[in-house]
Amino acid sequence: MSGHSKFANIKHKKEKNDAAKGKVFTIIGREIAVAVKSGGPDPANNFKLAQVIAKAKANNMPNDTIDRGIKKAAGDDGSVNYEYVTYEGYGPKGIAIIVKALTDNKNRTAANVRMAFTKGSGSLGTPGCVSYSFDEKGQIIIDKEEYEADADELMMLALDAGAEDFSEEEDSFEIITAPDDFEAVREALEKEGIPMISAEVTMIPQNYVALTDEADIKQLNRTLDLLDEDDDVQAVYHNWDE
Repeated sequence: MSGHSKFANIKHKKEKNDAAKGKVFTIIGREIAVAVKSGGPDPANNFKLAQVIAKAKANNMPNDTIDRGIKKAAGDDGSVNYEYVTYEGYGPKGIAIIVKALTDNKNRTAANVRMAFTKGSGSLGTPGCVSYSFDEKGQIIIDKEEYEADADELMMLALDAGAEDFSEEEDSFEIITAPDDFEAVREALEKEGIPMISAEVTMIPQNYVALTDEADIKQLNRTLDLLDEDDDVQAVYHNWDE
């Protein structure tokens, strides 16, 4: 793949998240609770929980915090019930945006997401209006500064474990997998002690759109910032070529 590395964007997000790590851990804690309730507390038999644990580790959540979250969810039948919801819409110049949320109040979340789009001169669309232009893939990003071994060895390890693609960028390596193969590839890298700055199943745009007007860029960033501040929002995907 002629990689369009999202490392810089991921790094930027992590820097923002580091300033609000409590929120990040709260969001992942919700995901752990939902995964445990739907598939049990054993990640070996619960693929979704294994994915959330991988995300937690990539965000430097301590192992004891992860374990406490699993145990609490497994023993707490009376907790608040969350459900996943997805919104799709457009930013300036038709930028495609997908918002995934985990909420206990869909009316509140829908209103907040709609407001974020509106304040950024965008608009919510109907389900499926932009998701067709994204591919669901496992994506693992490795910072070159944290990995000093041979790139070819890393590529062969990833491909042998089931990865679809491997690309080398100026500052990072990107590994792409089918969603069902993501956990096997991530585990293979983890066993070799390879540091991962990001490891998750994500939505990758088929094409990217550049913005040249500063007003459009400001408006889109307003929408993305408002979504980032919403505790219900788990992830935001877009095809803006930053």
